[in-house]
Amino acid sequence: MNRQQLEHILRAGGSISATQDLVVIGSQAILGAVPDAPAELLTSMAADVYPLHAPDKADLIDGTIGELSPFHETFGYYAHGIGPETAVLPRNWQARLVKVANENTGGVTGWCLSPADLAVSKLAAGRPKDLHFVQTLLATKLLARADVETLLTELSPATSHLVADRLFSLRS
Repeated sequence: MNRQQLEHILRAGGSISATQDLVVIGSQAILGAVPDAPAELLTSMAADVYPLHAPDKADLIDGTIGELSPFHETFGYYAHGIGPETAVLPRNWQARLVKVANENTGGVTGWCLSPADLAVSKLAAGRPKDLHFVQTLLATKLLARADVETLLTELSPATSHLVADRLFSLRS
């Protein structure tokens, strides 16, 4: 997925859900802070989104422009309507959201996780693809270890230890 495709999903998702603010929490949230992110970070064809003020409308987005929908078949990418509980995030993540709003979003604002919050979420999930994603962020210097380490105090002690251990296990 690229930034233009994310903007299309924001425009369509906002229209479908009759909302003006969508949160992007999956890997494609990197397109908020890094519009021209390296291709290795853009392998997913799904943007994980939910309406900020009406998360219950995520199912509507998923059902209309989700996987295997006519939207997906037409454009080759899709929205995955999810809930805010889907990702483990630091306590103050909303204060660091990256705004995506321009003529391509059609009056809808996308609120993308910051790279550090996205990395915490990926490290907490711990799947091989998530760890590879964070490794790529570090290797391309789009993220510094210190950026993640500063957020550890915003997590529960158990999650903080898990995230720190997984971060430490990644190559520099």
